[in-house]
Amino acid sequence: MDELNKIYIEPTNRCNLNCLICIRNSWNETYGEMAWPVYRKLINDLKDFPEAKTIAFAGLGEPLLHPKLPEMISLAHERGLRTEITSNALLLTPAMARQLIDAGLNQFTVSIDGASEDVYENIRPGSSLEQIVKNVTYLRRLTEADAKPIRIGVVFVAMRRNIQELPYLKKIARRIKASFILLTNILPYTAELQDEILYRLGPRTNRISGVPSSPLWILPDMDFTEETMKPLASIFRSPSSLAFLDFPLNRRNNYCPFISAGSVSIGWHGGVSPCLPLLHSYTCFIRNREKRFLRCEFGNLAERRLKEIWAEPGFSSLRERVRAFDFPPCTDCGGCELAETNEEDCFGNKFPVCGDCLWARGVLRCP
Repeated sequence: MDELNKIYIEPTNRCNLNCLICIRNSWNETYGEMAWPVYRKLINDLKDFPEAKTIAFAGLGEPLLHPKLPEMISLAHERGLRTEITSNALLLTPAMARQLIDAGLNQFTVSIDGASEDVYENIRPGSSLEQIVKNVTYLRRLTEADAKPIRIGVVFVAMRRNIQELPYLKKIARRIKASFILLTNILPYTAELQDEILYRLGPRTNRISGVPSSPLWILPDMDFTEETMKPLASIFRSPSSLAFLDFPLNRRNNYCPFISAGSVSIGWHGGVSPCLPLLHSYTCFIRNREKRFLRCEFGNLAERRLKEIWAEPGFSSLRERVRAFDFPPCTDCGGCELAETNEEDCFGNKFPVCGDCLWARGVLRCP
């Protein structure tokens, strides 16, 4: 049986904000929170997976809204699991910070999509960048005082309206003593957001002959200065294949960061999905095409053991197909009528199909 290393848990799909870039702009789903008996059963079921290492409280809601989140973290630690949270940090009050530390949280990643108040609040109306920085700074100071270090991280969703803020993000990172800054691109959930993307999707090789349409550029370690940036940028903008320090930058194409890492995603209702992008049904836009992604679920923890769901033939078969990535290059060819949903593709694969997955292309990333 495949190893299960990481479990993404959606404590709730509710959120305290209504962000410009949020998936909620393209869905009509019921809102709720994970019931304690379902979560407790999950932790007990993980006894069947001694290789399991990490529980990440993420999903598509704000984890701090769940009233029993500290208890969830504490129970996971009783089972020897590492715990992570991705949050907007607006609800990270001093009392909550204290509870998270006492529960044993290992990593706190905060979403910051701007380095100035006006840009940040334009993307996340109703929030406050200064308050969020204060909240995370307080959490960090508490961990230092208690000698219980929590790794702090930042995730930044890059788009046209905020990319110029990126150089100033390091000042905030220093203030909260962030260990890492993760950049991801925007996935347009509305037609208007297509104007915000910073990536170009399209064919990179001649797939008929298998001969590259342009040579592989192998780049050395080099200072990025005013002198070097202009010629290098011309290479980056071309459809060339690139390698930096002998690492092919296209290597992560057709690589699922969820299944290849041995992870599973569990919705607030207990539904077990292969990845975070398939946790809900939603509409988005890829290469000016409107696409409907349908939620994929192989079972529910309220009804079956995780081991049974993980071993389900259809689930095992999907993991095998994704690792081989036996899907057509929908993102390269521009797609046909089959690419309007993730139900089937021109290779004869049935639901769910992954040829249009921007996570597999390395365009989108999750902590």
